[in-house]
Amino acid sequence: MMRNLKGFVRDDSGATAIEYGLIAALIGVGIIVVLQNVRGQLQATFTKVQTELKNATN
Repeated sequence: MMRNLKGFVRDDSGATAIEYGLIAALIGVGIIVVLQNVRGQLQATFTKVQTELKNATN
């Protein structure tokens, strides 16, 4: 029984999987933040283009 318990305590393969999961989650959050920033910039650019086109036709 003690041998099985010691083997269970020393087994860190699950910890590695959790670490990879946390890294993937952090990368995902970073991608979301960057895409939100890019979205705002693109929206501003297209709004400017739209305004300039409206002014050019008048």
